Amino acid sequence: MKTFLVLTLIGEDKPGLVESLAQIVSDNHGNWLESDMSRLAGQFAGILRISVDEASVDALVSALEALTPKMQLVVVRSSHQEEAGSDAQRRGVQLSLVANDRPGIIRDISRVLAQLQVNVDDLETVCRPAPMASGTLFHARALLHLPAALSIDDLREALEQIADDLIVELHSDDEPGA
Repeated sequence: MKTFLVLTLIGEDKPGLVESLAQIVSDNHGNWLESDMSRLAGQFAGILRISVDEASVDALVSALEALTPKMQLVVVRSSHQEEAGSDAQRRGVQLSLVANDRPGIIRDISRVLAQLQVNVDDLETVCRPAPMASGTLFHARALLHLPAALSIDDLREALEQIADDLIVELHSDDEPGA
């Protein structure tokens, strides 16, 4: 029987770390299903989902712990394998957002999303100097899943209420070119 594990790791970044993780997964008969990894402020931060035979779980976790003594490792067993489109009552939407940066902007955006029962599946944010200005711009890209009863226009309107300078683009996964 296959077991699905979600692993999170954080610690000092070094060349070859991802290859070492992949080798351990392979050596323990695991299958690397998906991942999201970044280098932030000199630290490696990663999350990955793997499937592995139940009989190999303990050996895999022990090998990962031995590899990462200076890293924080969290292993969580998942009760099921998530498949794209598994939630028929929700629809996927791509969000692109730009605004002048300010403290609390993520709090305000996430509050609106939570109030509307929107699920955030993936979120990337970055702050960059504003071109031809002295300020900083906040940029966000996200994959959202909306409840069936929520229209894209209603979501856009709710997000644009946060600030006058907020530019919101939303594209349904069903739209051509999305």
